[in-house]
Parts: sequence; C-alpha cells; structure tokens
Amino acid sequence: MFCNACGTQLQPGFNVCPQCGKPVGAAVSLVRRSRLQQHLSTLGILWIAVGVLFLVPSLGLLFVGSATHFVVDHNVVARTLGPLVVSAIGGSLLLVAVGGFLVGWGLRNREPWARTVAIVLGVLALLHPPFGTALGIYSLWVLLSDEGGAEYRRLTRA
Repeated sequence: MFCNACGTQLQPGFNVCPQCGKPVGAAVSLVRRSRLQQHLSTLGILWIAVGVLFLVPSLGLLFVGSATHFVVDHNVVARTLGPLVVSAIGGSLLLVAVGGFLVGWGLRNREPWARTVAIVLGVLALLHPPFGTALGIYSLWVLLSDEGGAEYRRLTRA
C-alpha cells in the first residue's frame, strides 16, 4: 500500500503517512504515475535526438569554415569574413547540439540542474518552427506543471 499524496510505502496499520502527514484510510491505493514521471524519459530522449540532429550540420559547417579560405581567392573580404561567419554559425549549432545532449542526459538521470536548463532551452526552441516549437511546447508542458518543480526535486533525491 502506498500514500496517495507522496507515494511513500505504508504499513497496513498506519492512519497517517509518516512522510507527508496526510491521513490514510480507505483511499490508500497504488500510486499513479504523474505526468512528469510518464514523460521525463521521453523528453530526455527527444533532447538527445535534437543534439544528434544539430551535431551533423555543425560539424559540416565547421569543416567548410576551415576550408573556405582555400576556395575564395580574389575577394579579400570574403576570404576573411567567410570562414569567420561560417565557423561562427557552426560553433553556435555545436553549442545547441552539446546543450541538447547534456539536457537529455540530465533529464534521463534526473539531475537537479536539468529541469531549469530544459525550461530555458524549451523557451528558446519555441522560435524554431516546426520541430523546435513542438519540442519547446512539449518541454514546457511536461516541466511546468502545477506541482512539477516540487515533484522533480523529489525525483532527484530518489
């Protein structure tokens, strides 16, 4: 038997939950998994997938940025700014890829910092339609539930 409020395992004779203090009676049943518990693993996998999707073009752009000065000969501005701009775009995509990997890993392992970082990246992902927007909405829906913060902190300690 488990407490309906906090999920603590209860002995048959308990009238009050020793963890949260809620009264225990005929309403004691198996604990239903919350929205956060149901979707946290999926959300972590999706963020890791985003990391993989951003890794491929970032590495390609970093390679092109390092080879651009060999291709452009006659234009001095293009020869100096071209590699810089392409490498900067590739570097920013690489940061997004690494961020996606870390957030996905952190959510799957229930790291305390991962919820906050995932919320920030979820808000930023809203600006990248259609898939980024969908992932951002899903991230915010899972992580910003009414009791999501307290529940996530409880899950990190478990």
